[in-house]
Amino acid sequence: MKTTPAAENTGQVEFIDGIRTNNRVRNHTSFNSKDVSISKNITQSSANLENAQGWQFKYAQLLDVPVEDVLNHRLYSFIEEWWGTPYRLGGKTRDGIDCSGFVNTLVNSVFQLSLAGNSVQLYNQVKRLSTRDLREGDLVFFKIHHKRISHVGIYLENDKFVHASVSSGVMISDLKETYWKKYYAGGGRL
Repeated sequence: MKTTPAAENTGQVEFIDGIRTNNRVRNHTSFNSKDVSISKNITQSSANLENAQGWQFKYAQLLDVPVEDVLNHRLYSFIEEWWGTPYRLGGKTRDGIDCSGFVNTLVNSVFQLSLAGNSVQLYNQVKRLSTRDLREGDLVFFKIHHKRISHVGIYLENDKFVHASVSSGVMISDLKETYWKKYYAGGGRL
């Protein structure tokens, strides 16, 4: 319980951000519901937060974004289904999948776009974007130990992307991580 500076003179006490009593209650044993009125400014985002699903909390934490910003159920459900699927060069199933196979499958299933090709072919199909212009569903490309594009993922939010990594299978990584920053070749939109 805290008293806000604006409320000190009015006797208001703020219990939780945005919830205040209109008069001082010193002894909770003599509390009478007629003595206190409580008001809360309910905004659209707080209403969305109260109605948020478990998957939204999970991915909000992984992406380090507000829960109410995680809205694409189809996308995150797809990621959840494929999470941890091992990497297999040329693979296209849950037994094993490579990066371009994962991107093709995700884009076809989630965004209903007909897409095919390896990471180099996908790179040649996109309109190039700066990192600051990337949006959910855009492609991100990497040149890992090669002079040509050798890896692709799907941008999510807040510099995070989902991909099929050689080391951990399908997972979410961060473009700001030293490894990914070193090999980042650019992003693009289909």
